[in-house]
Amino acid sequence: MERRLQWPLLAAALLTIPAIVIEQSNVGEPFDTTAVVLNWTIWTAFLIEIGLMLSVVDDRWRWLRDHPLDVAIVVLTPPFLPAALQATRVFRLLRLVRLMKLAVLSRRLLSTEGVRDAAVFALITILGGGAAFAAVENGHQDHPVSAWDGVWWAITTVTTVGYGDFSPRTLGGRVIAIVVMVVGIGFVAIITAAAAERFMRSREAEAERAELRERLDEVLLRLDRIERKR
Repeated sequence: MERRLQWPLLAAALLTIPAIVIEQSNVGEPFDTTAVVLNWTIWTAFLIEIGLMLSVVDDRWRWLRDHPLDVAIVVLTPPFLPAALQATRVFRLLRLVRLMKLAVLSRRLLSTEGVRDAAVFALITILGGGAAFAAVENGHQDHPVSAWDGVWWAITTVTTVGYGDFSPRTLGGRVIAIVVMVVGIGFVAIITAAAAERFMRSREAEAERAELRERLDEVLLRLDRIERKR
């Protein structure tokens, strides 16, 4: 259960950043409502995590004692606190501590299975983002935008080529463009990091084999000396 909840909770922790930025920017509607929805969504995700974990563990009190951060996030950052307790908003930063687990999960992401899953996610983003872009931008461009035009735009965007034949002119189109660009940059970064790690791993393995051969040669030389003394 904990393994299944890792990525959803990391995504919820990441959403804390735009929620706080929107609240502090005072940009007005509809962004204020968006920040409220994000705050409720994040807090609810952490609350659901505690509920699910308590439903599967054998010793509930022990789990609560071993996970004080998770309990503190739910207890100290509820969205329904009154305005008089605005200072408690700073405790929302506790949600970002969950991002420390990214260091552990990054090695799993750079594995062969991780790169494969990232490629599938990027493909889904291209197809889904292209279709959504076509639906949102159709009627706002100089000519009709077909689904294939949307996929073409998504491919040029995710690869950061950007020919400029299509550009978002609506708020929805710009939001889709941000998602597609972030996914594209992230996918390229994953491939680059995975290739670098594979190269470094092969270099380390080669160095270990060379060191092992040297030790074996030294052992054989000592055995030969012992045999000669006899």
